[in-house]
Amino acid sequence: MKKIKYPKRENWSSLLKRPTQEVSDIEQTVLEIFNDIKLTGNTAVHKYTKRFDGVQLDDLMVSEKEFNEAEISEELKKAIQVAKGNIERFHNAQKTEKVMVETMEGVVCWQEKRPIQKVGLYIPGGTAPLFSTILMLAIPARLAGCKEIILCTPPDKNGIINPAIVYTAKLCGVSQVFKVGGIQAIGAMTFGTETIPKVSKIFGPGNQFVTVAKQIATKFGVAIDMPAGPSELLVYADDSANAAFVASDLLSQAEHGADSQVILVTISEKMMVATETEILKQLEKLPRKEIATKAIEKSKLILVETEDEAIDLINEYAPEHYILVSENEGYFLECVENAGSVFIGNYTPESAGDYASGTNHTLPTNGYAKQYSGVNLDSFLKAITFQKISKKGIQNIGNSIEIIAEAEGLQAHKNAVTLRLKSLKK
Repeated sequence: MKKIKYPKRENWSSLLKRPTQEVSDIEQTVLEIFNDIKLTGNTAVHKYTKRFDGVQLDDLMVSEKEFNEAEISEELKKAIQVAKGNIERFHNAQKTEKVMVETMEGVVCWQEKRPIQKVGLYIPGGTAPLFSTILMLAIPARLAGCKEIILCTPPDKNGIINPAIVYTAKLCGVSQVFKVGGIQAIGAMTFGTETIPKVSKIFGPGNQFVTVAKQIATKFGVAIDMPAGPSELLVYADDSANAAFVASDLLSQAEHGADSQVILVTISEKMMVATETEILKQLEKLPRKEIATKAIEKSKLILVETEDEAIDLINEYAPEHYILVSENEGYFLECVENAGSVFIGNYTPESAGDYASGTNHTLPTNGYAKQYSGVNLDSFLKAITFQKISKKGIQNIGNSIEIIAEAEGLQAHKNAVTLRLKSLKK
């Protein structure tokens, strides 16, 4: 990891840059694949699945037989059930009641939330089949009442989906599972094919190509949860932190992929040195050492002078995951402005949120925590407003509407009120 001591504020922008390609570098590829899928449907999906995943499939859909044959250990089933229960409890608690207000006598306004009918979930397969992401997406989708929940995930070289993905999808009430990954999966859910339904909103993380594909999908009338790309973690740790714990957390994100990024921010040079030592020691024992090493090479240990400077730097970075271990914990928490999810204290590893504590792990990356929230129950709902105005109400509010409409030069708007007011005078 690169060590940076006391960086100047004017250099923060370049210091905190993510190791990702620009949208423009990938956009043309995405548009070409999208256009092909729009024109030829399944034919294009099969073509790109063979090109990128190295497998020629007879059928894109996971069959009932494959669902029934998906076997995982009883131990893993129990662990998934624990996680499922916690995620359900946390997301179920996010339900809100109808909001109704009589804004003035005879004018009643209210808001109700209704589910998005068709949603598409993208579940990365690749080097790590993220079946935990199904829990994070399908559970709130079902709680919200979405009628159709479809899932796309890349197959392996034998055309098989990891059994834990298939098992978890069935457990969580996913309607259909398709063996499609990457840009072609996002394109298929954007336009629809002979087999894969078009959806209204796409959820789920992915690599840089998937992230750009999701962003471009919005140009074709499909909503997305957020631009969720390569995983990232920032840890703030002072001398109250356990360096071994800090190193393990940094490595837990580094092993996601070579394009992941992890950062330590500290006011303690002692902690910086101890963490680096622990990283090198723990790295040697990781099965995914090669992947984690590539991510670590792009990652940073940053030493700053004061806590206030650390807070400013953290908010500027806007981390997807933010672990906070500080004797001054309360002050740091008050100052959190930009973060996807925050993990507090020595005994709150980021992997708890990844799997089983109950919070959602689908979070904004690449600085988007400045303007996006992580996935939650409301992500699968639309807020619809209603209003009903009585005779008394239109008499109370009507004149104000007429004056505003006339000032804007919209006579038909005014007439819609004037006609009603005149009818009440007769």
